[in-house]
Amino acid sequence: MQIKRDTAANSPPRKVKIFATRGNILKILVTVVFLVFGLFQFNNWSEAQSQEGRDRQLNSIDRQISQNADNMVEQGRQIFRFDTFGDEAFWTDVLKINQAISGSKLGGVGPGVSPATALAVGLKVDVEALPPQIQEAVKRGEVDLNDPATTLALLKLNAVVGLKGTFDDNGGLKQIGISCALCHSNVDNSFAAGIGRRLDGWANRDLNVGAIINLSPDLSAVDNLLGVDDATTRTVLNSWGPGKFDALLFLDGKAFRPDGKTAANLIPAAYGLAGVNLHGYTGFGSVPYWNAFVANLEMHGSGRFFDPRLNDPNRYPIAAKNGFGNVNSKPDLVSSKLPALQFYQLSIPAPKPPAGSFDVAAATRGEKIFNAGNGTVSCATCHVPPTFTEPGFNMHTGAEIGIDEFAANRSPGRFLNGQEVGGYRTSPLKGLWAHQKGGFFHDGRFATLMDVVNHYNDFFKLNLTDQQKSDLVEYLKSL
Repeated sequence: MQIKRDTAANSPPRKVKIFATRGNILKILVTVVFLVFGLFQFNNWSEAQSQEGRDRQLNSIDRQISQNADNMVEQGRQIFRFDTFGDEAFWTDVLKINQAISGSKLGGVGPGVSPATALAVGLKVDVEALPPQIQEAVKRGEVDLNDPATTLALLKLNAVVGLKGTFDDNGGLKQIGISCALCHSNVDNSFAAGIGRRLDGWANRDLNVGAIINLSPDLSAVDNLLGVDDATTRTVLNSWGPGKFDALLFLDGKAFRPDGKTAANLIPAAYGLAGVNLHGYTGFGSVPYWNAFVANLEMHGSGRFFDPRLNDPNRYPIAAKNGFGNVNSKPDLVSSKLPALQFYQLSIPAPKPPAGSFDVAAATRGEKIFNAGNGTVSCATCHVPPTFTEPGFNMHTGAEIGIDEFAANRSPGRFLNGQEVGGYRTSPLKGLWAHQKGGFFHDGRFATLMDVVNHYNDFFKLNLTDQQKSDLVEYLKSL
C-alpha cells in the first residue's frame, strides 16, 4: 500500500480572518437588539406576573388596610402640621396674640413681631413653603427681616412652623392659632439658622413658649385662672426659658420646684414612639390621651376630653375648680382627628445619627457595657432594645432611679402596696443625639450624657472606668 504524504501539514499556515465583514456585523447587531428587546419584554412580563400574583394574594380586606394606612399617614401629617382644633378662639379672642404679632402699624398693638424676633424666640420657618423668588430675595438681603409685615407675609404662606394665620380682606391678621408642630417640629437649618425643611417629631428646644405667651397684651384670663396678679404670671412664664413648657401649671398651680427652679419640663421628642407605652415624662397617658389632653387643655381647642383623675381638688385644685376633667366644648374639633394624628406620630421614625457624629469603635464597646452593666444591673434592664424602654408598664418611682419625686407626684400615680405613688416613664433612647440641647431627664437637670452616665454609675454602683463611661456615651449617641 502506498501511503500518501500529508502535504497540508507542511503547508504554510493560513491566515485566520479576525474581523467580521460588514454584513456579519449587522447580523450580530440585529441579533443583540432582538435579544435585549426580548429580555426587556420578558422582564416586563415577569414583573407583571409577580404584581398580579401579589394582587391575588391581597384580598379586598388587605387592600383596604393598605389604603387606610396610606390615608391615615397623610391625614395625620396635615393634622399634626396645620390643625389648630379651633384654638384661635383662645390665642386670638382671649390672649390677642394676633395683635401682638401685627404691631400698631398694622392694626395691632406694640412694636409687632418681626421675623428676626420670631426666630429669636425659637419659631421656625419652613423653607419649602417659600416660593423660589422669595428664597432668592432673602439670600440677596432684599427682604426686611425686622419688619412685622414680613412675618404676616410668611404666615400667609403657611411658612411659620406651628402657627396658622387667618386674614381679613385688607390683609390684616384676623386670627392666629397653633398646631402640634409648634413644639414638636424643627427644621434642618438648610437655608439659614431657623429656616429649613421640616423635621416633624423633633423637639423644638429653641422654642421659648413662655416668652411667646408673654407677648400677649392681655393675660387677665391666665391671671384669673391661676389666682395671681399679672406681674406674677409674667414672671412665671419668663422662668421657663427655651425648650421648656409646664403643662401642669394650669392644673395644680405649682410654678416652681422646692429648690426654687422652674417646674417646667423639657419639650419631648415625638418620634420613635411605636411600641412605646405611655407618653410624657411622668407617664400621664398614652399617645392619643396626651394628644386629647394637649389639644383641649393646653392648646385650648374645642373638643371633648374626659379624665376624672383631674377632679381631685387636693392634687389639681385649678383643674377641679374649672371642670377640666370633663370638657365638652362644641363643636368637637378634636375627637375625630385623634386616630390619624396618633397613626402619623407612631409612623415617625427616630432619626439616625449623622456619619462622624460618634466614635464607631467606642460605640461598639459601649453597646456591650450597655447590655452587660456590672453583671447585676445594666442599662438594658430598663431600656430594653429595640424600643429602649420596658415592654409593658414602663414606670419607676424617683427612688428607683435616684431622683426626687416632685414631677412624678404632679401626675396621676399608680398604686403600690395600697398607696398611690407617682412615677417616671423609662424614656426611649433612639434619636437621643437629636435632642441634647437643654439637658436630659424631664427637667434637663443633667446637662450632658456623661452627667447621666455618672449619675447612674454612682446610684447603681456600676464601678465603670472613665474609658467605659466614655464608650457608653458614644453608644448612646449612636442610637
